[in-house]
Parts: sequence; C-alpha cells; structure tokens
Amino acid sequence: MADEFLLTQSAVDELKAELKYLRTTRRNEVAEKIKEAKSFGDLSENSEYDEAKSEQGKLEAQITEMEYTLQHVKIIDEAALGTDTVHIGSYVKVYDPEFNEEVKYQIVGFPQADPLENKISDESPIGRGLLGHKVGETVEIETPGGMMKLEIREISR
Repeated sequence: MADEFLLTQSAVDELKAELKYLRTTRRNEVAEKIKEAKSFGDLSENSEYDEAKSEQGKLEAQITEMEYTLQHVKIIDEAALGTDTVHIGSYVKVYDPEFNEEVKYQIVGFPQADPLENKISDESPIGRGLLGHKVGETVEIETPGGMMKLEIREISR
C-alpha cells in the first residue's frame, strides 16, 4: 500500500462516513446472517454459514483498508490549487481525437477512484499523464492499450 494518500477534505469526509456505516450497520447485518445460518444446524455442510463468514472476512478487510487509508491521508487544499493546471480534485475535459469524443474526468486520490463515474486515480496512467498540464496542451499517455493522445480543453473545480 501507499505511504500517503492524497485526498480532498470532502473525500476524507465521505470515507469516514462510509467507514462508520461499515463498522455499524453493515457489521450488524453480516453478524445477523451468521447467526441465522448457524441456526440451520451442522456447520460442516452449511453453505449459508460459509457464505456469511466469507462476507464477514471481505467486510473486515475493507474496513482495515479504509482505516489504513485514513491513517495515512494527506489532505489537499483544493482552493489553493486553482484551475491553471490539472491536479487532484480537478475536473478535466479532454478531447480524444482517435475516437472523436470529449470526456470529462475528475482526478481523485486512489481510494476515491471509480472509473464508471469518470473518477480516475492520480496513480492511473491517464490521471498521472494529465497532472500538471494546462488547457490547450495535448498530452501523450502510455496506457495498457497503447499510446493515447488527449487534448486538455477545460480545467475546473
């Protein structure tokens, strides 16, 4: 894991809220599933019990990972960064000439990344490639799928 996670204050607040939910509500739900599965009898052939215990293990691993992240977080002051260059917290509108499309990404710290919502990590090839660049620049980025050119059209917060 990383030694330091760069996150905005709002991201830290979201992470803390999710962690609280996992520690309370979600833990209780999983504990109830285990209790219910135990009531079915013989644990050696009880698939519901095995599934509930597996879910508990995944939940505890997720909680541990979030706690680690919060212990090693460095909060970024978005207001001080401005919109001159791309940084964590920036919304970046880019044009991809290969596909003739415009896409808007938000550059976020690793724990916040969600590619389905166009939230890309500063550690990803595209996120790392856009950092520090300005509007009007065309950036060449090495991705697992090959070289990619993106023209930065807009930076906002």
